[in-house]
Amino acid sequence: MTSRQQHSFPRQYARTQRFTLGVPRSFTVAPDGSRVVFLRSPSGERRDNHLCVLDMDGEVRERVAADPGALLGGADEELPPEERARRERTREGAEGIVAYAVDDAVELAAFALSGRLFVAELRAGTARQLTVRGPVIDPRPSPDGRHVAYVAKGALRVAPVEGGGDTDGFADRVLAGPEGEHVTYGLAEFVAAEEMGRSRGFWWSPDSTRLLVARVDDGAVQRWWLSDPAHPDREPAGVAYPAAGTANAEVRLFLVGLDGGERTEVVWDRVRFPYLARVHWSSAGAPLLLVQSRDQRTQLYLAVDTETGETRTVHVDEDPAWLELVSGVPAWAPDGRLVRVADEGGARVLAVGDRPLTGGQLHIRAVLDVGADDVLVSASAGEEAPSPEIGEIHVYRVNELGVERVSEEPGVHGAVRSGAVTVLATARPDGPGTTVRVLRDGKQVAVIASYAQTPVLSPRVTLTASGPDRIPCAVLLPRAYEEGDGPLPVLLDPYGGPHGQRVVAAHNPHLTSQWFADQGFAVVVADGRGTPGRSPGWEKAVAGRLLTLALDDQVAALEGLAERFPLDLERVAIRGWSFGGTLAAMAALRRPDVFRAAVVGAPVTDQRLYDTHYTERYMGGTPSEVPEVYEANSVVWDEGLVGPENPARPMMLIHGLVDDNVVVAHTLKLSSALLAAGRPHEVLPLTGVTHMTPQEQVAENLLLLQVDFLKRALGVE
Repeated sequence: MTSRQQHSFPRQYARTQRFTLGVPRSFTVAPDGSRVVFLRSPSGERRDNHLCVLDMDGEVRERVAADPGALLGGADEELPPEERARRERTREGAEGIVAYAVDDAVELAAFALSGRLFVAELRAGTARQLTVRGPVIDPRPSPDGRHVAYVAKGALRVAPVEGGGDTDGFADRVLAGPEGEHVTYGLAEFVAAEEMGRSRGFWWSPDSTRLLVARVDDGAVQRWWLSDPAHPDREPAGVAYPAAGTANAEVRLFLVGLDGGERTEVVWDRVRFPYLARVHWSSAGAPLLLVQSRDQRTQLYLAVDTETGETRTVHVDEDPAWLELVSGVPAWAPDGRLVRVADEGGARVLAVGDRPLTGGQLHIRAVLDVGADDVLVSASAGEEAPSPEIGEIHVYRVNELGVERVSEEPGVHGAVRSGAVTVLATARPDGPGTTVRVLRDGKQVAVIASYAQTPVLSPRVTLTASGPDRIPCAVLLPRAYEEGDGPLPVLLDPYGGPHGQRVVAAHNPHLTSQWFADQGFAVVVADGRGTPGRSPGWEKAVAGRLLTLALDDQVAALEGLAERFPLDLERVAIRGWSFGGTLAAMAALRRPDVFRAAVVGAPVTDQRLYDTHYTERYMGGTPSEVPEVYEANSVVWDEGLVGPENPARPMMLIHGLVDDNVVVAHTLKLSSALLAAGRPHEVLPLTGVTHMTPQEQVAENLLLLQVDFLKRALGVE
């Protein structure tokens, strides 16, 4: 491979934000089927998302409903700190309009730009600013489209859509304001946004007269102070970080009237069930809450009396390991039955009322829409599927009559639906990018264009299973490799942990692995136990042995693949980020007999320094309750290395200095311990970088520096 070819992919990969720019996303379908609203940037290298509309009432055509550059008069976007934090929690790297919310008719959209509030009339195609007190966070129209609620400086505020937000006697005003410096209304607390998949903190009533509002008090949460040493003139930023075994934020919920009347607190046993995981409020029933115990082994589905704030238990779930939170549930069906996803009979099933509607042939991953006659779900093949295709995710319609697959071709599919219109997004293994088709009554009526760039390379990937447990794997060889060329040095490239499936039947997720393969490696990606998409038993096998079992499965997958692929087991390295970084560090230190080098990106090296909801779930308790589990699953325990004395293996440690999710203390502790033990390692601190690496030069050069290190460590020319 020439130097030019070697550099072209990293540069394109960085400039396109992993080929996500220009891809349509965040779809909403109007209930009358007349339009689809979505976000998309104008090209594969521009980050500024526009709010777009696909009209289908008559001639099918696309148009821009809101251009952030025009609305800001060409000025650069300036994000308030609260918005930066929100984007970090959602791993949002784009700019412009990155989120929006609509009224019930999908005629009005609200969004924030530079802390200012904008609305777009979606039929007319006009957008304008509402004059309100900011900076504006998470604006959401009322279902009737007459008001917009939002958060500013920790207070929930509301403004009328008509009148500019500052006239007619009902001006932009506070509905719930903080009583102290550690209190906010209408925002999700750290663990809800980071770990529970709940990024919002207020919900409109279906009749637009009231809101449910979360009150968060993080006064008891310990403060950590993050600074960037490259900028000693800047004050450190204080972060309320609930590390394992320490206090969480206190979360309460209130009913607040739009007329400014008295607040009514929603009452449940917050001592036993402190985690507010989900809130659902629709015209099909009373407000519905899902609350969890701190150990996440018990959860309650609660219906709220909107007059008194009292709650009644609708259903109880229990599990000896933990209860997985699933997107889209709980919800009410139109006939008032509870829709939920549960782990029953060894399978993750969809249940409506008291009846499971799916079994062991499907592993339910998300509920996409609850209709009058069916439920639309995302699912992969379950343990009882007769011939599961590795890495495929499909969309299904489910009701009492059975299960019907909506997506047809092999790949990874997702969908959004309202009424007769479905937006189906498909990523295939045999072609780049994502195709977005609009279906009406199952028949295609439109394709939403993608402006994403075409990658300069295509993966040569084999999806297979390895080892006694049939671990899903992707194997990538250099595109120029020919049979008879001999064994290749091996690079394991896993995530390997909860919520991170890497072995998927799609093109783009394997591009980076293929680029590493083209540098002269056989690249192996393995999704061992603990990774999602197979069965509850597969995911929960790691309870109390999160890292130790994950490492065992990486080795088992490698050894099984060596019987069928040209792998040089004397030259094996591993790279990873976040959980994958932790796994890479564990591999080099615990199994030096297998691994000769490791690239360790943003790792959790001491489980006591990661957050409550995630860590306590997988460790099986707090550090004081199960210290031996924390020790066994930590790379560093106190200031020593875990495990017996073993050969030193070179390691490259990479970490963003302002990462507020996995703080840089993890890497500094590991480096200190490695230095004390006389072990060779390199440290690459990333100035101004968080847990993401969206900066173009950083993303590009990280790939080049990693491959240079790996070649040096393994003696690859």
